[in-house]
Amino acid sequence: MKISFAAITCLALSTTSAGAFAPSTNSPHRISTELNASPKWLQKAQQTLVTAGVAASLWSAPAFLDSTGFFPTTSTVTAKEMASGSGSRVNKDAESLLRYGLPINNKEVRKLQVVLEDVKYDIQSKRKGAALSGSQKAKAILNSKDTEKMKAACREPDVCQKYITAMIQEMDPLSAALKESQDTFQGSDQERAALDKAYEAQNKAVASLSLLEEQMVPKGYKVPVPEEYNDLPQLQGRATVTMTLVKPNKAPFQVDAVSYPEAKMKVVIDGYNAPVTGGNFLELVQKGFYDKMPIQRSDGFVVQTGRPEGNAEGYVAPGSKSVGNGKNGERLIPLEIFVKGDKAPIYEVTIEDEGRGGEATVIPFSSYGAMGWAREEYDPNSGSSQFFWLLFDSDLTPAGKNVLDGRYPCFGYVVEGADFLKAVEEGDIIVSAKVTEGAENLILPK
Repeated sequence: MKISFAAITCLALSTTSAGAFAPSTNSPHRISTELNASPKWLQKAQQTLVTAGVAASLWSAPAFLDSTGFFPTTSTVTAKEMASGSGSRVNKDAESLLRYGLPINNKEVRKLQVVLEDVKYDIQSKRKGAALSGSQKAKAILNSKDTEKMKAACREPDVCQKYITAMIQEMDPLSAALKESQDTFQGSDQERAALDKAYEAQNKAVASLSLLEEQMVPKGYKVPVPEEYNDLPQLQGRATVTMTLVKPNKAPFQVDAVSYPEAKMKVVIDGYNAPVTGGNFLELVQKGFYDKMPIQRSDGFVVQTGRPEGNAEGYVAPGSKSVGNGKNGERLIPLEIFVKGDKAPIYEVTIEDEGRGGEATVIPFSSYGAMGWAREEYDPNSGSSQFFWLLFDSDLTPAGKNVLDGRYPCFGYVVEGADFLKAVEEGDIIVSAKVTEGAENLILPK
């Protein structure tokens, strides 16, 4: 496939490989959209950008281990802006992006969210004074009349009060840990331990914040989807899927010098912003379609899978009346993009085709492990069952300013175990993909 020089430049600087997002095929006659070797000037530009990004990230951070001890945790940075990519920082935090992706409108809870998420950023940056000030500000909000307005927006105010109380209970341990860190030597084990305690308290607080915000989604809320897609699965809400991978030779996954016998990831599928894409994926998970399926691409930019054995490049089943089937019987689904500020997703066109290039999507490709739906580059309705996890550094692909947002559906994020992705290789096996929460939100065609 031919790609313009301008597109090559944009792709090279932001993703390096356009073909990473096209459906994978094992055919010797595959049509590849992968770019040829970049010219020297472009390679130099890439190296400069990557080196700058790496240099900026080289600081000694707390360990931040997951409380279960099982999932390695990707260090993330949180932004004040929502899923827009504007401003001085890009929001890389999957949990934060999911919170901002909820269909709610309560300025008091958003104010609290900004403060609590900034505390996380300040802890990671060792801005102890700023983190302490943020924790005190969060406590003041939680003890103010703002909480009455938060509860008034909830489906069950009594339940929301429990979440607010849980957050209040974490504020004193958070402040105490931050004060303790201020009394330690920089770089010492004592400092690391104190900051880890602060992070743990902050993490518990934002977990309650997520539950509080989810309670604000109106009862019976459904994302508007055109009737012509009623013969496709739809996810009205969110669902959680746990995916377990192993290596074919039983070798361990090496993550930061630690060996793991298997890679286990927890992903959240967002039907609020990708109801058709998310519903299609969740139905295939429930059918066991991805069980025992190998990883078919792992090139440092994406990890991709979803192509079954045989000639078909996707899931073979009766197609919808509107989109139909692929040449080998694949059930196809329409391209689905939810632009920030809109009331519903747009279908079968990219935002560039709509004349809205550069606008931000509600859930962007700005988090390590963002999940995208693969398709042919020039056919918006060619997606079937192949998907990818994005690995590329989001500092170089800010939301609304890259070649993915608005061209490929982002339908979820890895929220636990994302670090495993850098150890996943082509040929590794998804031994199981299981829906653990939200199965009741899947609506199947009648």
